[in-house]
Amino acid sequence: MLPLQTPPEWGIEPVPQEHRLLGFLDYFVLWADLGVGLLVLLAGTLLVPGLGLGQALLAIVLGTLIGNLLLAAAGVIGSNTAVPTMVMLRPVLGIRGSYLPSLLNIVQLIGWGAFEIIIMAQAADGITQTLFGYSNRLLWAAVFAAFSTLLAVGGPLLVVRQWLEKFAVWLVLATTAWLTWYLFAHYDVIALLHQAGTGELSFWLGVDLVVAMPVSWLPLVADYNRFARHTGRAFWGTYLGYFLSNVWFYALGALLVLALQTTDLIAAITSLAAGWLALLIILTDETDNAFADIYSAAVSSQNIVPKARQRWLAVGSGAICFLLAAILPIAQYEGFLLLIGSFFVPLFGVLAADYFVLRRRRYQVDELYRPQGRYWYRQGVNLWAVAAWALGVAAYQFIARSLPWLGATIPSFVIAFVLQWLLANFRFQIADFRLRV
Repeated sequence: MLPLQTPPEWGIEPVPQEHRLLGFLDYFVLWADLGVGLLVLLAGTLLVPGLGLGQALLAIVLGTLIGNLLLAAAGVIGSNTAVPTMVMLRPVLGIRGSYLPSLLNIVQLIGWGAFEIIIMAQAADGITQTLFGYSNRLLWAAVFAAFSTLLAVGGPLLVVRQWLEKFAVWLVLATTAWLTWYLFAHYDVIALLHQAGTGELSFWLGVDLVVAMPVSWLPLVADYNRFARHTGRAFWGTYLGYFLSNVWFYALGALLVLALQTTDLIAAITSLAAGWLALLIILTDETDNAFADIYSAAVSSQNIVPKARQRWLAVGSGAICFLLAAILPIAQYEGFLLLIGSFFVPLFGVLAADYFVLRRRRYQVDELYRPQGRYWYRQGVNLWAVAAWALGVAAYQFIARSLPWLGATIPSFVIAFVLQWLLANFRFQIADFRLRV
């Protein structure tokens, strides 16, 4: 095996075979670690007390099963083609058509990055207030933004092999196990399981809130899974790693606020015996999530401006994340989660129909970069696929607003999938008719 180095900036080109180094354990660690975080704990708190703990746990498992399948399947396309997610949208949307989801992805990634920095700064500030009576949230935001940006400049191979596998994942695993044991040892969890919810949240809307977390990684999964040695091992490493951490942290977040009867997550953790130390370890590990947001914002930007240097795009993305973190309220987090799902669940429905059904898992990678080539369509945009995507988004928004009890994830995915299959076949029939005439 080649000695590990900071990966070269080949940008959005396919990863060379000699740099496809990551296997099952690498992806298990990477996605288990990306599923860990204070924002995931915070998302778990949104499920209760609207749902009872028992219903919330069921929603967590079901939502993770669904969301993980979408996530890992999108990773399959990235592992097969060795290209970033926004580039692998070119065959279905067109080369220029892929710019729209790239812009949306940049916006959502910078939003996620800002949220990550906000929650890390809040947590660090809570620790220093508890231990030293010192408060400076803006300083902590600057520190975490700078460190996460440095990780993004280093790239996935460096972060996975040198940071996550050697240090971060093992520390946070031990800490999470301790937090779980503490809650079961000091609180009547069985009684909480029998406690009814207030009914303010429907079960399927709760599922949508859980699905939103793995789905939020859909637009960047291939940015990391393109480094895979074997597609199958990357799939199972991604699926199992993210399933474990997403279920665990969503459930832990719900249990924390119910057991401690508070909506302040940071205060809830620091109130436990040695809770500040547990929070510090989780906080240290949280930087990998902000790294992923900043790194993939840079990669998505390169889909639009391929000649730009990745490291400077990462620095710029990190700076914007910091500026937003300094002024952005975290109160709109639930709406942000649902908004993400409304765009990217139907988008993957369109992509899945195109790759797995219409093209039978075959994309011509060389054509992804050739203007006027196979994936150019009309002026660089496949309007049929864009229409299927737009109708899928409309279906998601309609269901979420008018039929929230139904849950918007599965219906909008199916609608976009079927529409892409129907419209693509209709387009092929029109093309065939024109050739005959």
